[in-house]
Amino acid sequence: MKRQLSVVLVLLALVAIIGTAQAQDPVTISYVMWDANQLPPYQECAVKFQEANPGIVVDVQQLGWDDYWTAITTGFVSGESPDVFTDHLAKYPEFATLEQIVDIQPLVERDGVATDIYYPGLADLWTRDGKRYGLPKDWDTVAIVYNTEAFERAGVDPAVLDDLTWNPDDGGSFGQVLAQLTLDANGNNALSPDFDKANVAQYGYASNGMGGPYGQTEWSWLSNTTGWSHNNGLWGNQYNYDDPRFIGTAQWLANLWLVQGVAQPLEEQTSLGRTALFQAGNVALIVDGSWMIGTYLASEFPVGFARLPQGPEGRRSMFNGLADSIYVGTPHLEESWAWVKFLGSRECQDIVGASGVVFPAIPDSAAISLQARLDAGIDISPFVDQANEEGGTFLFPITDFGGEINTIMVEAMDRVGLGEVQAADVMPDANAEVNALFQ
Repeated sequence: MKRQLSVVLVLLALVAIIGTAQAQDPVTISYVMWDANQLPPYQECAVKFQEANPGIVVDVQQLGWDDYWTAITTGFVSGESPDVFTDHLAKYPEFATLEQIVDIQPLVERDGVATDIYYPGLADLWTRDGKRYGLPKDWDTVAIVYNTEAFERAGVDPAVLDDLTWNPDDGGSFGQVLAQLTLDANGNNALSPDFDKANVAQYGYASNGMGGPYGQTEWSWLSNTTGWSHNNGLWGNQYNYDDPRFIGTAQWLANLWLVQGVAQPLEEQTSLGRTALFQAGNVALIVDGSWMIGTYLASEFPVGFARLPQGPEGRRSMFNGLADSIYVGTPHLEESWAWVKFLGSRECQDIVGASGVVFPAIPDSAAISLQARLDAGIDISPFVDQANEEGGTFLFPITDFGGEINTIMVEAMDRVGLGEVQAADVMPDANAEVNALFQ
């Protein structure tokens, strides 16, 4: 009898030990992002989160943009998507329609999570019909990035950037400066009658192609200064690509390389990319987003940042923001939600802000990012000034049928950029095709 009792006690002890070990095994959730520059601060956030939540391990992963969305969408099909992933305003409407991301609004309400702590409008971008698909993590605007050595070679004072103007008819003083910055092999700029656009040594400008349906860094900062807008508002169903103001902007952009020779041909832009062209040192000026600040600061020459040119109705930049979404198939919903809450919190966003890599969605955290760069002797205030200026931003045009619209507009815009057609000849039909999607 005593022997049987001893065996039972041993078994009970083993069960208790095994149970304790199982209870202590942490849950691992996967978190994927595409920006390698942001990986270190988010790894630091994961360390802080795990210290406060010892039962959860966050596996932070990074994939390049081109591979990123393929991995996410194939993961939806296979059921192996990451638990949490950085989401984009151009992508999440389709994911929500397909019911592949979690509506976190009930969790927000249950836990009393404040959504008014972010820059105005950011949290609303991630809602529809009472549902919410993410908490804002950052925001971005666009501004001029310039090569100070290229300005010196062209004999142009960067101070001229402070008061540039633009219009779709003649390009304003912005167009004039791009021509001054463009030099042929003989040192003639594009304003000279002797300029040889077939033998350019330094281009004034580099775009990133024609920009498709959104043109965040390619043309929206021009077109939207004319009073034009992409569509009829948040979740719009009526697009305006047939508007003469947009058509004029698209043709002006294409003419920079097709007619004036102050930017690389479209084929070079799309094959090499604006960043590579600029960092090669033979482009004086580009316009890009605040998320690219760190990349440009790593150039082999000094760079500066300046405000956008003023169009007919002032300076305007698209105001975009990312958020983190939860995969609907995650087996660890509560743990994933705890991580998403932390990503949207002041504690994590202060960490991200201290890195200076991006501007966090919480204003005070964004101020930390600005100060971090200023302390390093780098003035990135043009991006912040644009965000803070009254009427200086417009929201990313969130929409249904994002994939279809992208296909239609990329084809139409590229035909213009290649010189196959004039914008006035192709945009009305492209716009009709886009709007037919909503009928």
